[in-house]
Amino acid sequence: MADQPPPVPQHFEPPSPRELRAQAVQRLQVGLFGVAVMLLVVALANIVMDRARQADAASGLAVASHAPSAASPAHNDPLADIGVAPAPDSARPRPRQPGH
Repeated sequence: MADQPPPVPQHFEPPSPRELRAQAVQRLQVGLFGVAVMLLVVALANIVMDRARQADAASGLAVASHAPSAASPAHNDPLADIGVAPAPDSARPRPRQPGH
């Protein structure tokens, strides 16, 4: 036994067909699980949006937000509502510049 060299470890062993099949099945399972999770997220988002639309319609906010009235042009500009920008004066005609 002293005259035999020590065994050399083999660094790479090609996977067997059974291992290759197991890896393919695992990848397929992970992919299908990912698709199912994304479908679930989209379905939940759709349910939340539908409930929000129903709540807006029930309170009458949906009609007011989608049909702006002509009596309140300042509500068309959110920056003017919070005071960041001056409100547009669309009701008053602009004075003409001399020479035009």
